[in-house]
Amino acid sequence: MTGSDGAKLARLTDLVEWQRRELDRVRAIDAVRAVTDLATGMLMERLKCSAAEAGEQLARLSSEIGVPPAELAAEITGRQPLAAPEQPGVAASLGSAAARAAPDGARIAQALLDQALSTDGAAAVAIWLIAADGGLELAGEAGFGPQEASRWRRIPPAITVPAARAAHGNAEIWWPRGRPPGDDTPLIGGRPGWARAVLPLHRFGTSIGALEVCWPKATSGFPRPACRQLGALADMCAQALASDALDGAEATDYSSAWIFSLLDGLHECAFTARAIRDDHGTVTGLMIDWASQGFTDPAGHTAAEITGHHLLEIYPWAARPGDLYDRAMQVLNDGQPQHLPSVAITSGGGGYTAEVRIAALFDGVVITWRQAGEAERLATMLDQAQWLGRIGGWEEDLVAGEVTWAEPTFALFGQPPGSPLRLADLRERVPADDLPAVAAFRDRLVRQREATTAAFRVIRGDDNSVRHLRALAQPVTGPAGDLIAVRGAYQDISGQLNTQMAFDLTRQQLAGTEERAREEHQLAIRLQQAITPQASQLVEAAGLEVAARYRPSGPGHMVSGDWYDAVLLPTKEVLIAVGDVAGHGLDAVTGMVALRNYLRGLAVTGAGPAALLGWLNSAAFHLADGVLGTAVCGIYDPGSRTLRWAQAGHLPPLLVRRKSARTLSPPDGMMLGADPHVTYQEATARLKPGDVLVLFTDGLIEGRGRPLDDALRSLTQLASRPVADVGTFADDLLAGSASDTGDDACLVAVSIR
Repeated sequence: MTGSDGAKLARLTDLVEWQRRELDRVRAIDAVRAVTDLATGMLMERLKCSAAEAGEQLARLSSEIGVPPAELAAEITGRQPLAAPEQPGVAASLGSAAARAAPDGARIAQALLDQALSTDGAAAVAIWLIAADGGLELAGEAGFGPQEASRWRRIPPAITVPAARAAHGNAEIWWPRGRPPGDDTPLIGGRPGWARAVLPLHRFGTSIGALEVCWPKATSGFPRPACRQLGALADMCAQALASDALDGAEATDYSSAWIFSLLDGLHECAFTARAIRDDHGTVTGLMIDWASQGFTDPAGHTAAEITGHHLLEIYPWAARPGDLYDRAMQVLNDGQPQHLPSVAITSGGGGYTAEVRIAALFDGVVITWRQAGEAERLATMLDQAQWLGRIGGWEEDLVAGEVTWAEPTFALFGQPPGSPLRLADLRERVPADDLPAVAAFRDRLVRQREATTAAFRVIRGDDNSVRHLRALAQPVTGPAGDLIAVRGAYQDISGQLNTQMAFDLTRQQLAGTEERAREEHQLAIRLQQAITPQASQLVEAAGLEVAARYRPSGPGHMVSGDWYDAVLLPTKEVLIAVGDVAGHGLDAVTGMVALRNYLRGLAVTGAGPAALLGWLNSAAFHLADGVLGTAVCGIYDPGSRTLRWAQAGHLPPLLVRRKSARTLSPPDGMMLGADPHVTYQEATARLKPGDVLVLFTDGLIEGRGRPLDDALRSLTQLASRPVADVGTFADDLLAGSASDTGDDACLVAVSIR
């Protein structure tokens, strides 16, 4: 997994965790609502009244007996009641009527402390609301005192306190033993050892602040019933803060703020996203808390459908590194706005490309997007085409005397932006040799009023370099037929010309190389043909019939150093040899010619095969300019039908007798030209009439990925057959032997009579 995939996965994992917490909270609220709804239904049945009347009766009973509505509903329905509170706990609940009677946040806090919390040991209560800039404002307090309240009237967004963690992170904080060790978070009241609980306040699923309750001593923990009842108090507190009785409560509702009304009037698709922070103040996500009335996206989401949701929950594609989420976080960190000319907005299987702008707004960002219109898309396509084709458009208004250049045109001429050239001024930037072409171009365009093209060189204004341009233009006439303007485009064709010149030069060089290679190939073929025996006169002289075959690696391939020889010596003996010089082409052929001629000359001395190969090895090392090769050399005595033979790193010959073929056991011998001090061994074979001796090079049988022993065994099986005609036999061996190494092959078949 790449780093970018890991970053995207981490963001989406955080989103899933946030959704899980939200689901747990909603489930808890739904559970209480379900019990309350069931109790209301039971009262409707018993009292034969409406749902509204049953709800009012439930609230009145709850207020009169001092029992929370949820607990009273549990008693009525017979569901599992809420357990009795433990210290620190809540002995009684603040009734909804008392909450609605409070005219401001201070009275709500005092009512919470006096009527619900103080009897169970709570010493202080603070109510916080999220300000427009993401900070916290103290809406009311009780128990902390006026002096402490004045010090904590406002908490800036950059300061991390428990209330900010709860409000922005949508998390509950439970400190039964006071502030945890190592945590230096500032605390209202300044009492680190006090037990403390901080819960977010929610309105329509969105956090609007936090409720903070303090007990003057540590405790072993917060029992679950106490936690549930404190949560119920937080919900009722949020409802009370949202009532019309609380002055300024609506100021925390972003959708009614003037700045959002302004955004709504300026942008059809705009929304704000507030920062979600963890316990350390680190931003862990962005919560959409407002959207313009006309908002829509490819999936058809409305403003109400995206408000209160995590940005990545609605648009998971934004988690891609460098995409919308990253840009928004960057704006949140440095405050610098971002402009994204082209962003793929996708949702619900649809999508489009839009221009996106992001700017900082309070403790969050405002994001607007606008789908590009047809004219803008065409303009973008034109700009892209001009850039790709190195084309710059221009127009000259002959009536007003004004010249307009597209941005790429200035780059083509090396001209400062805002300083275009008139057609008449081109002559000042053109080499003298190209002045006639420019004059003809302007004359045909302005005087003859015809669309025209021309090619000329231009000296750039910034670095004095020369560029080749092609100019295309057409006249523009008015209603009366008079010429009012000319417009066209310049195209930089320097790269094309340079490429064409390089192609032409390469083509010429390639043609010369091909001609030399062709001549070298023909020379090598003529050399090889010149030294290859075309016919044999050995039948009458020595009772031998010889068939030699040569197979090139392929049509048009260069010839190699494969060679053979069969010649009658002055001693009436017959020299039979096959060899292979390493390499291809003229060098290999000349090396082959040298070795073959050396061997013929040395054989006249009457020496045996081993001595001949020893001398040939010395000549290859000292006289043949580093030639390396293999060879097998035999001397046949017609009188005794005896073959003496030696080999230099070469495959042994085959002996075919009575429809059975086998390889002769080879004597020791190293390849030619590798070591001048090598000695060679000699072997002897007694031949009989009807025997066939086959000498060949490795190109006949070698194959890629195939052991040489297997290839030699296949050739032996192919040769195990009756031999009536040695020429046909040689043709069959050549045709039936497969090789895929791209090497030439040479074969000599000698029939004994």
